[in-house]
Amino acid sequence: MIYEHPLAYLLGLEGVALLRSFTGRFDRGFVDSRIAEIRRLLDDEALAEAAVEVARVDTAEGYRIWSGSYDGPNGLFDIDEPVIGGIVDTLPAGVALDAACGTGRVAASLAERGHRVLGVDSSPDMLARARARAPLGRFLLGDLHDLPVPDDAVDLVVCCLALTHVPELRPVLTEFARVLRPGGHLVVSDMHPEGVRRGFVPPVRRADGKPGRIATYHHSIGDYLRAALSAGLQVRRCEEPRAERPRRSGVPSTAEAVGVWELWPWCLTDLVPEAAEAANGDVPTMVVWHFQLPAGR
Repeated sequence: MIYEHPLAYLLGLEGVALLRSFTGRFDRGFVDSRIAEIRRLLDDEALAEAAVEVARVDTAEGYRIWSGSYDGPNGLFDIDEPVIGGIVDTLPAGVALDAACGTGRVAASLAERGHRVLGVDSSPDMLARARARAPLGRFLLGDLHDLPVPDDAVDLVVCCLALTHVPELRPVLTEFARVLRPGGHLVVSDMHPEGVRRGFVPPVRRADGKPGRIATYHHSIGDYLRAALSAGLQVRRCEEPRAERPRRSGVPSTAEAVGVWELWPWCLTDLVPEAAEAANGDVPTMVVWHFQLPAGR
């Protein structure tokens, strides 16, 4: 069970902002404002009793719940799709595996680019939507740790927004390398580890209406790199795109922000915009990797 207290989150943002000011990034006025804001937050009665107990939901169940609304609006798609498209457009068309294909957004894009598409996902509900979205593809129920794909079978593997949900990266990247043909390519997009560290974890409402978070794990940039190298993959490219934070016309009331759990922690940052910008403004939103299996492995 996860104990989510909005006051704790806001104080954490203030703390990160103050740590960054300690290195000389901000002046005395900024520090004084943060301390005054912390006092105000501590005195805010709407925050005092707003904590929520949140269950950890396994990936299969979480994505079954999420399947109906997964496609939108989802701002992460706007971030990774241009980068992924730019990489894939440099590669020849061939057999492409969309691993953890979800509702088929990447599979459909690959098919439009002339690839013969195979999709694998652990959620039957997601697969049903993928089949409707990319009818020329072949979609199979399966797990990233044991793909229902022969050795050396595909020219390209694309895996988007999935590896934060596996406890260890090495077995999955080794499995990707297994199904790739020599010279084949792997493209991975994921929530940036700094976002995971800051609590940007998908929320779901369980059947009983109680809140849950899909099981998510923090993998550092080095973790991805070490797992790829151990699988025999070579790094071709790494991008860390950042979303532009929209400018709000005003600050919501505390009651408004704490009353919409599904938007935590994003809506909570609106209560302390200056601290949030200082703590998160230059933090990447996603990481996108391009790996290649050597031709002569």
